[in-house]
Amino acid sequence: MIDLKFLRENPEIVKQNIKNKFQDSKLPLVDEVIELDAKLRTVKTEADSLRANRNKVSKEIGALMAQGKKDEAMAAKSKVTEFSERLAECEKLEEEYGEKVTAIMMQIPNIIDPSVPIGKDDSENVEVTKYGEPVVPDFEIPYHTDIMESFNGIDLDAARRVAGNGFYYLCGDIARLHSACLSYARDFMIDRGFTYCVPPFMIRSGVVTGVMSFSEMDAMMYKIEGEDLYLIGTSEHSMIGKYIDTIIDEDTLPHTLTSYSPCFRKEKGAHGLEERGVYRIHQFEKQEMIVVCKPEDSKMWFDKLWQNTVDLFRSLDVPVRTLECCSGDLADLKVKSFDVEAWSPRQKKYFEVGSCSNLGDAQARRLKIRVNGKDGKYYAHTLNNTVVAPPRMLIALLENNLNADGSVSIPEVLRPYMGGKEKLIPNK
Repeated sequence: MIDLKFLRENPEIVKQNIKNKFQDSKLPLVDEVIELDAKLRTVKTEADSLRANRNKVSKEIGALMAQGKKDEAMAAKSKVTEFSERLAECEKLEEEYGEKVTAIMMQIPNIIDPSVPIGKDDSENVEVTKYGEPVVPDFEIPYHTDIMESFNGIDLDAARRVAGNGFYYLCGDIARLHSACLSYARDFMIDRGFTYCVPPFMIRSGVVTGVMSFSEMDAMMYKIEGEDLYLIGTSEHSMIGKYIDTIIDEDTLPHTLTSYSPCFRKEKGAHGLEERGVYRIHQFEKQEMIVVCKPEDSKMWFDKLWQNTVDLFRSLDVPVRTLECCSGDLADLKVKSFDVEAWSPRQKKYFEVGSCSNLGDAQARRLKIRVNGKDGKYYAHTLNNTVVAPPRMLIALLENNLNADGSVSIPEVLRPYMGGKEKLIPNK
């Protein structure tokens, strides 16, 4: 959510930003919120005046009664009643206008960074840098679930019977490799100075609307029926929510956290072949990184965060590339975003394994996360990035480490988490 004062003083900048995000249907919202804000400020001024006058006249009543001026005292009481009745009307209007202003402001997208490329959707995202040499072996690489099945490592049929499509059982060495990836990612981030956290896996609606746009909320979140609770789609949600309505001492910044959680997502819509198996699912686990920092440091932290993911995948000898998300592919709260994509030798192309986002002060403004600085209070900047989401990471790991005989070489850094194993040998 952008600053209302900024919108009031720079409506054309806000409108151009909406156009850059190809959301022209939202253009009327700018003038609408300016008009409502003017009404809100007018009624607030009137309400303040009524309170002052009511208090002044109320104090005079006692003095008038003491002087025996009963008629004048009664007239003053009548005036106080008038003030109170009108004040009640004004307070009702304040609440009404305030709610409408907030609802509209929640729909207006954040101001994107000037460096973000302008484009309609993810087809116009821009490749930044490649890391590692993509290799296509001279033998056929099976679909990732077929690789897993060769180790008796996945059971999709049982998962469908138990929970429906979009779920899975991981078993044996594949399940162990899944856990090894998470444990390695946890320790990798701890070694980089991040504090490890395990957050709540459910959050209240006030946190949900603080960390994401309404469209994201509708497309992603599962609600707990009968309660004000939602299952998290990523630990970023509850980790940023940790700071709701707090004032942080500037001297303690930055706060750098890495968090583990299961993630739950609706994943609405039909998906093609490459998004079946364990690519796009309703439940998975993830290691995340979150930073709360001063505004002047957020650009630096953005670059550090996506580089962490690149470094982790390169430590596993998985080729990756970074892709800058264009304006039309940015969620409404995001200022700037990079995707990290891993090489798929089977598909002969890259696919997304992580997303790094700078949200500026949008989440902080919604959740009232403030910093107590030397020159007064201000809103913090928040950033997040995927360390690993093992279902997708497993695809990259299995494909890039598959041997012609069907075995899978375990990267050296993962071997301590796999009981020293150097290879997985297929059962089939």
